[in-house]
Amino acid sequence: MDSRETKRTVPVPSAPTDGEQPNSQTPDLSISEAATENNPQDESMEDILRELQRTSDPAYLHTVSMNELYQNVYQSRPPIIDGLLYPGTYLFAGAPKVGKSFLMAQLAYHVSMGLPLWGYPVHKGTVLYLALEDDHRRLQGRLYRMFGMDGTNDLLFAIHAKQLGVGLEGQLKMFVREHPDTKLIIIDTLQKVREAGGDKYSYANDYEVVGTLKRLADDCGICLLLVHHTRKQQADDKFDMISGTNGLLGAADRAFLLQKEKRTDGSAILDVAGRDQQDQRMYLTKDRERLVWELERLETEPWVEPPDPVLEAVVALVTADRPAWGGTATELAAALQTDMKPNALAMRLNVRAGRLAAEYHIRYENSRSHAGRSITLTLEPPQA
Repeated sequence: MDSRETKRTVPVPSAPTDGEQPNSQTPDLSISEAATENNPQDESMEDILRELQRTSDPAYLHTVSMNELYQNVYQSRPPIIDGLLYPGTYLFAGAPKVGKSFLMAQLAYHVSMGLPLWGYPVHKGTVLYLALEDDHRRLQGRLYRMFGMDGTNDLLFAIHAKQLGVGLEGQLKMFVREHPDTKLIIIDTLQKVREAGGDKYSYANDYEVVGTLKRLADDCGICLLLVHHTRKQQADDKFDMISGTNGLLGAADRAFLLQKEKRTDGSAILDVAGRDQQDQRMYLTKDRERLVWELERLETEPWVEPPDPVLEAVVALVTADRPAWGGTATELAAALQTDMKPNALAMRLNVRAGRLAAEYHIRYENSRSHAGRSITLTLEPPQA
């Protein structure tokens, strides 16, 4: 979701690391531009120069106060699969031959077609699947058995790719430029794209490998799914079975873990864990004819955020008959007929702008000009 940041500080902070995006994709302002924007007209030139000197000091540390955080609007990117798959970087780990590639093909197909998966709503988009341990013949046979004749041009495969540090990043960025509706890229497997040489299995190296891919995913606004193996040794925390050091999981946003009690079993457990996402455990069974995974049951029902009366009041205000509203926070409080103070109302909407957009398709902006702050609410068509 493209958006513009409504408030700037000096200098502009880097993007958050938790997958939530400030509503700005514009380049950083220069120090002089930032100083002009963030200082009222009546501020003295001495104060402006003093601030420029302070922020240009090599020892300067940019900080943001709690109140400044509340004054900004950060737009969360919409999910790819509601409650299951979001923009960011995931590890998908499992033992060899456990059925990871079949599940990856299933995820890729459902996203590229916009078909619900296990009852979870799916948002359609282009998918790139780097099937680096397969060939075209095996892919053809697997996909035909799983999905029959219902093909799509929005699911693309590559069986060769460059490695990290020697061209992979450029290849993936070029693909996204050529397919701007890309939602998901699967790398099967992570080991195939790791840069050759060096201390491969140190915590620092593992963290940097996944961190590099995470920066790419965040920059492109996509989900990057990295298929990886588990080791044979058992662990109290199942996610500690992921091969390599904890640096892999530490740098990723979230992780899937697919396990069977026996390799020959037709059932498996899929665990999901990570930042800003409910931990889940799913019990899956494999259709022996089509080789697709089916959901047998959930250990816990997905958590649903309770209704917010302020957002519901906004939904009643901004409708198809009146798809846009603009004014001050005071005017909005009056229009919503709420007892909340204007500043508290604006702060609440600043914090919940992402939910307002994702659930109700209403874009919220809180901008500042010489005349003061103004709020705009715009009804937008839902994404596919």
